[in-house]
Amino acid sequence: MRLLTARYTPNTGWDNPLDASLDAQNTLLILFGSSYAGPLGNKAADRHQGWQWWCSSDTEALQAGFADLRRAYPQAVWTGCSSAGDIYGEALEENSLTVAVLAFDKTTLRVAHASVDQTHAAETGQRLAAQLAAPDLKGVFVLSDGLAVNGSELSRGLTENLPPKVVITGGLAGDGAQFRATWVMVEQQAASRQVVAVGLYGEHVGITYGSRGGWEVFGPEREVTRAEGNVLYSLDGHNALALYKKQLGEHADELPAAGLMFPLAIRNELEEDGYTVRTILAVDEAAQSITFAGDLPEGAMVQMMRASTEGLVEGAADAADHMNFASYQGGPLLTVAISCVGRRLVLGLHIDDEIHAVHDHLPPDSALIGFYSYGELSPLKSGRCDLHNQTMTLTSFWET
Repeated sequence: MRLLTARYTPNTGWDNPLDASLDAQNTLLILFGSSYAGPLGNKAADRHQGWQWWCSSDTEALQAGFADLRRAYPQAVWTGCSSAGDIYGEALEENSLTVAVLAFDKTTLRVAHASVDQTHAAETGQRLAAQLAAPDLKGVFVLSDGLAVNGSELSRGLTENLPPKVVITGGLAGDGAQFRATWVMVEQQAASRQVVAVGLYGEHVGITYGSRGGWEVFGPEREVTRAEGNVLYSLDGHNALALYKKQLGEHADELPAAGLMFPLAIRNELEEDGYTVRTILAVDEAAQSITFAGDLPEGAMVQMMRASTEGLVEGAADAADHMNFASYQGGPLLTVAISCVGRRLVLGLHIDDEIHAVHDHLPPDSALIGFYSYGELSPLKSGRCDLHNQTMTLTSFWET
């Protein structure tokens, strides 16, 4: 495998020359970019248009970067999404495009994509699994629109229709704390309301993963007494939105963005730390409901969470420490880091600390790219993939 990582900004162009000799059908291009570089506008209805671009000088400048990639890698399998900040090396980058190009020698690739919405995410996962399934499928890397999906249902549709040995990781596209529109790369274009999944095939591809949080629970534990999928209505028989606002205090007027710093923990013994974390995507004042990135089962016990800088940085380091590099024997290695935007809001000016913590715990030759997300997909300790929120989730790729 040969590997190139590069970053593009309108002012400086590419920091590394794009090597067109890497282009081939078994080349994987992974791209993360500013949310304003994708499909858009300021109205929710714009998310249905999907293939439109903002008309601004900044966007036009970023489009030159996209055009460079299309010229250099027309045969490659593309994936990527919008971010709430790009991870490149040991730094957080913004208003840019960050790309990794992996030219495999013995690994084959297949890409599948499908439209998605909140109510049919499991069926979308099932369709993607059907397109990718094969005896030699080793792993699936998934990126989804971050606002138009129930992430836990998407992961369920994938895992129930693929063998347990297949490693499934990925994440939900971000849009900062704006919650306006997100995009993923489909056929070398940015599209909303889409999911893209890349299958990696053969015995020579190496894949490992790690996912940790670093958050702590606080306040009373409550029972989910009414929920429909990922929409929460009541806790302990009381209005959930009112309870949530009471806990947030002075931050209540800042919902849904403030909810990124105060997610819900679902008691779950299948998780390494005993909790599944759910983060807010939207609030509905008329329905008095809260929409989360994944399901909250009725009868589940939940608590609010908060975090310190030290806890989140330690969680990021733990994610890297729990990766299994036993079969890695040197050579090019790419690690993709997907961290929740809520972590970025809590860390603030210390955001580089969690990126450094990951970098310092990876093999010396590992290249690192990634993005801040609205949700992360990674296996539980049982090996079954599920949606995580507020974690640092890592996936490494290499070839033997």
